[in-house]
Amino acid sequence: MSKTTKPNAAPKQVKNKVSGAPRIQAAEPVAAALEIRPVRRTDLDAVIAIDTMVTGIEKRPYWNSLYQRYADAVATGQHFLVAVKADETIGFAIGEVRDWEFGAPPCGWVFAIDVHPQARLAGAGTQLLNAICDNFRQAGVSKVRTMLARDNTLILSFFRSQGMMIGPFIPLELELES
Repeated sequence: MSKTTKPNAAPKQVKNKVSGAPRIQAAEPVAAALEIRPVRRTDLDAVIAIDTMVTGIEKRPYWNSLYQRYADAVATGQHFLVAVKADETIGFAIGEVRDWEFGAPPCGWVFAIDVHPQARLAGAGTQLLNAICDNFRQAGVSKVRTMLARDNTLILSFFRSQGMMIGPFIPLELELES
């Protein structure tokens, strides 16, 4: 089980000096604790809303399927965690331990992580990643991997800021004819 953690700073809206548009920046320490815990059915609507806000696509059947597969699967190395602040789900991370894919020894894979845009820059993403990595360590793995779209600079910057770098594999794909 993941531990309850407190972030170092809360998001704060400030005006961009050039455009005047609001932007979020790290602010003073927050009083309310950020809890990282396994997902509950009651978190699912917030998870779907965050994903829809970020991707622009509502994928309720997909998220219901993930909940069914991962919500109670900790014993099998699968983890679906949420970040909760003041009883509001503000982020999520999903991953699992995979064995011998592509000939590699068992390692943790993070395949979904996101934080509500208005709650970013306060450490929730870092805490989610740390919690899922703690779970991977408890499962006996010493490496974590992920895959992302090369043009997703936001998530690339996040993972790089966490110390991740290019791994030993090259993704390949083939367009299948109908």
